[in-house]
Amino acid sequence: MAVQRARQARRPARSQHFLRDRGLAEELVTLAGVSRRDLVLEIGAGDGAITSVLARRAGYVIAHEIDSSLAMRLRERFGPLSSVLVVEGDAFAQPVPRLPFRAVSNVPFHETTRALRLLLDDPRGSLERAALIVQWEVARKRARGDTLLGLGWAPWWELRLVRQVPASAFRPRPSVDAGILVAVRRAEPLLPPAQARAFRAFLRRGFGRRRQPAGLDEWLELFRAASCRGRRGR
Repeated sequence: MAVQRARQARRPARSQHFLRDRGLAEELVTLAGVSRRDLVLEIGAGDGAITSVLARRAGYVIAHEIDSSLAMRLRERFGPLSSVLVVEGDAFAQPVPRLPFRAVSNVPFHETTRALRLLLDDPRGSLERAALIVQWEVARKRARGDTLLGLGWAPWWELRLVRQVPASAFRPRPSVDAGILVAVRRAEPLLPPAQARAFRAFLRRGFGRRRQPAGLDEWLELFRAASCRGRRGR
């Protein structure tokens, strides 16, 4: 028993807050529009609350879990013949699927920004839609779309804050509430994916100046004008 406690003490804190309400997992999978045709990525599968719903409703599930004991339980629970592949280790050290996929996750709060960047940074990627539980203030900020990160994703993604999730919906109970954030790929991108790096560099140069564009439309207008000037000057 003492050895077990010592091992647990050595484990790094991972902001693991497991869902208490199965209905919340069902809601998340529905918001992601998951069907039997879909490949789904789950970051931080934990005790399998969302994974079990995905196993019933998705075509194939890649469930990442960094905690070795939790990963072992997930493998035992779903078995080698199920539609769930449990991948033990850091999800951020692995490439996202190349085939079209959806993402459904109760994201560890301290990994929220990394998870969003993994999924949304590359507009040429294969993600179609994501439904994520993330820390409440981060969810609000990302849904506003007026931050440097949010503007950098906006030409290719629409981010929507669905609702607030109280801290009491998790165990152990976190110190703050969470929110459900949905990201949907735009049917018609506002910029070609090949311009993502240039657009984000343009945002970094202009962000924080005394006179900033009022919103995404103005940023895009200025970027297109600057791109045209650059082409004429060659």
